[in-house]
Amino acid sequence: MAVTFPGFEQKQVTVSSDDGPVEIACLVGGTGPALLLLHGFPQTKAIWHQVAPELAKSFTVVAADLRGYGASSKPHGKPDHSTYSKRSMAKDQHDLMNALGHKHFYVLGHDRGARVSHRLAIDFPHSVLKLMLLDISPTLTMYDKTTMAFARGYWHWFFLVQPEPVPETMIGANPEYWLKNHMGRHAGTGIFSPDRWSEYLAGASNPQSMHAMCEDYRAAATIDLIHDRADRKDGRKLEMPVRVLWGEHGLVNQCFAPVDDWREVSHAEVTGRAIACGHYIPEELPELVIQEAIDFFR
Repeated sequence: MAVTFPGFEQKQVTVSSDDGPVEIACLVGGTGPALLLLHGFPQTKAIWHQVAPELAKSFTVVAADLRGYGASSKPHGKPDHSTYSKRSMAKDQHDLMNALGHKHFYVLGHDRGARVSHRLAIDFPHSVLKLMLLDISPTLTMYDKTTMAFARGYWHWFFLVQPEPVPETMIGANPEYWLKNHMGRHAGTGIFSPDRWSEYLAGASNPQSMHAMCEDYRAAATIDLIHDRADRKDGRKLEMPVRVLWGEHGLVNQCFAPVDDWREVSHAEVTGRAIACGHYIPEELPELVIQEAIDFFR
């Protein structure tokens, strides 16, 4: 059974795309201004299980599964990886929010969801009112500034982009070993409750979902960089306030300067800080995420 949140309604919303109709799964709850929550890899909307119910006291919260993840559709990737470009994945979420009646909304994204959030805010600047990003610098910046330390720590960035079906086959041989190795970073896997762990493992064990996750990374190393370079060439930058948080024990803190990196791609104010955790911020420090979100989006 998929993880649910108390007082939230499960929804499946069909949106149109260049890959045909795509179903986006989400949990919706609360009242107030709309707030979209987007998860990272290799997870699902379940990452918000401690955060969403508290935020629902102040916002209409929409916690969605990205295309290819969780209970959302998992189309097979095209050769140019456009199926899982952040542009395609961001349009899904924009159309989802519009279908739910939200023309303007706040966005909070972690990891891959934060990359989708970045593209959502660039492509639909009149819809995204404020943007909060967890534990990332811009994709193009991170590739351009890759060091040996980054490549060793984030080796999955370079493994998952290998041609289909190499990573899919290797992970498929022992999905649980892969998941424990990948997610056992600073805080260990004990931070994930059994129901959330089961949901994440189900995704890693599903060949269609694992293919989609690989395509997410293949897109990031190809078509997403094309889109990002075009933005920089044309002077397209973020137009809304940005708040960025990152774990002081994570590799982003070791290898990048997130506030400075985001200021390079923003016209509006960028604020942020390192916090005392690793990569999985919503699950390591949920109370801090809740307070930061309330303070920033209020």
